[in-house]
Amino acid sequence: MKKSITIKEIAEEAQVSIATVSLVLNKKDKKISEGTRENILRIAQKYNYTPNTMARSLITRQTRTIGLIIPDIVNPFFPEIARGVEDKASQLGYSVIYCNTDDKIKREDKYIHVLMEKMVDGIISAHSADREEGFDGLARCKVPVLLIDRDYDNKNVIGRVLVDNRAGAYQATSYMLKQGYRRIAYIAGCISTATARGRLEGYHQALEDWGIGPEHRYVKVGEYRMQWGIEAAEQLLQEKTPMDGIFCGNDLIAIGVIKKLKEWGLAVPRDMGLVGFDDIYLASLVEPPLTTIKQPNYEMGYRAAEMLIRHIEKLRGEGDTKNESQQTAAESTLFLPTELIVRQSTK
Repeated sequence: MKKSITIKEIAEEAQVSIATVSLVLNKKDKKISEGTRENILRIAQKYNYTPNTMARSLITRQTRTIGLIIPDIVNPFFPEIARGVEDKASQLGYSVIYCNTDDKIKREDKYIHVLMEKMVDGIISAHSADREEGFDGLARCKVPVLLIDRDYDNKNVIGRVLVDNRAGAYQATSYMLKQGYRRIAYIAGCISTATARGRLEGYHQALEDWGIGPEHRYVKVGEYRMQWGIEAAEQLLQEKTPMDGIFCGNDLIAIGVIKKLKEWGLAVPRDMGLVGFDDIYLASLVEPPLTTIKQPNYEMGYRAAEMLIRHIEKLRGEGDTKNESQQTAAESTLFLPTELIVRQSTK
């Protein structure tokens, strides 16, 4: 028995045209009789027919594949985004190619080339933290790009799924102030991202609204990693910065801070209040459980895939209505809400 069969051979055995076989196998067979459809599918199953997706994509220039560029797969925040992207993409009949840049622009640039070679239909991207001023690797893409979590200007961008980082940081800092903390340090991630800048602005605005002038010594800028939380807390303690609370740019930083404070014999929240950002699953498992700003990361990924694929199919003529076009335009930038989650790291 043959292990596989071509569309031409299926057509010959079924005594129909190649076009008819193609319509049936691609589920575009509304005008084909049930008997003909069943016969074609029976023959395809009998000979274990497998479609040549590469050949098809070369003809149609469509692969039903999207790329996902993320900066740090080790950070629990991003796998949840990836899961949301994959769930929605799979639901819509698309596959996802994952690219982890380790927050490095050279790796991001390399992966953009790889995704173009793979002929993806579109890209969802959270850009690298060390993106150089003026660098625009995605501008060379010939496919639509949707930004997620991190925002910047790019001519190929057709949409964005973000949260209001400034508002989230403002809420976190204001909550600490309402709880009685007055000397609040801020440990930030890489300040080259709009995400980090927004969080720093929210922190400063809250202090200003409470009549507390920002001081440079209270802010440490580095990376969104646990090790940076350890190092930044060590710097603040070594410098004898008079503080009663620390707000962190993400939960990984905050977990690093907890570790360092314990090494110094300081207890959270007895000696130091602590707030993070993201609400990764570890935030509720550390001791003490972490007060944080929750980002809807799974929903961010899910909605990003939905928006990108809707745009792709609109370009193909598959997403056809005027109302859908208007909806896509209206949702070109989607802001999802954050939420303050209060746990035991603040009094």
